[in-house]
Amino acid sequence: MPHTSTRLLHEAETFIRTAYTEWGRTDEIGSRLREIASDIGLLGRYEHTREEAEYGARLAWRNSNRCIGRLFWRSLRLLDFRQLSREEDIYEALLQHIDFATNKGNILPTLSLFAADTEGSEHRVRLWNHQLIRYAGYVTENGVIGDPASIRLTRAAEQLGWRGAGTAFDVLPLIVQIGTRKPRWFPIPQELVLEVPLHHPELDWFASLGLRWYTVPMIADMRLEIGGIHYPCAPFNGWYMGTEIGARNLADADRYNMLPIVAARMGLDTSTNVSLWKDRALLELNASVLHSFKSAGVSIVDHHTASEQLMRFEQQERQAGRAVTGDWTWLIPPVSPATTPVWGHAYANEIVKPNFFAPTDSPY
Repeated sequence: MPHTSTRLLHEAETFIRTAYTEWGRTDEIGSRLREIASDIGLLGRYEHTREEAEYGARLAWRNSNRCIGRLFWRSLRLLDFRQLSREEDIYEALLQHIDFATNKGNILPTLSLFAADTEGSEHRVRLWNHQLIRYAGYVTENGVIGDPASIRLTRAAEQLGWRGAGTAFDVLPLIVQIGTRKPRWFPIPQELVLEVPLHHPELDWFASLGLRWYTVPMIADMRLEIGGIHYPCAPFNGWYMGTEIGARNLADADRYNMLPIVAARMGLDTSTNVSLWKDRALLELNASVLHSFKSAGVSIVDHHTASEQLMRFEQQERQAGRAVTGDWTWLIPPVSPATTPVWGHAYANEIVKPNFFAPTDSPY
């Protein structure tokens, strides 16, 4: 226990010194650290103020090696739900996050913070969902209907009693679990799920494909760590980069696999790679995503603009005397990466805290 307390105090001090120094309030560091040391000595833990929690969440975004959109880290809004302990209340809070972040299409970067993992596993809040909004995936005799990435969660939801309509774009329920209690599922009201039907600026037949996508990518299963305090439930969102939808979700062979269908409708020769049918279909699929979101008035960014924004972020960080870390394999966009300024950059893929961490196990 003493070793654990020492480590927690060290993590807390590193964070507090960073935050209060960046706020220009270095005169408060000593008193705040004494408060924290007293709490850790008495309770084995300490609690972040709302201001510290929000700034810690922003720093976690700033330190996210795989995120190309870090230029906007200061704009992250915090919804503080740390006091909630009932599944029904957590569900209502998640609906509030969806509504607030969606903002009728003018998407707001948002993080919802639930209880810290400091009072034992029986109080731990966990979401089974990878994202707050995601489409179900059903295995049928004729192949997968919907999103193959969601097959396991769809089965888990069905075992809990949920039933979808069986379409390619059924929104999965929210599954909330507290400690070792039985998980519970809750439906997301359709009116809260803003979706964009996809059409194309030049290919009139594109709309007949019936494609659509939800507007806000709200990651729900990553752990947030701030100053040694772990928050296992801290769903957050920015807005989409178009290629996430057009070059991955809808294009990957193990997702919606739309490239062969789009290529066939374009009249391309899919019998040989020399025709570059995958590249040409991919380009038009991505053009449709950007065009559709822009036409609907929904926030989205193309990969060229996002790459330029990352360069601005790097410049700002250098001016602030901070080194930029990054995972280059994630920062290069999946479409035409060599045409973006990220292509020629090198990054140290080192973890700086506060940060987000992927789950190490699956609840289903």
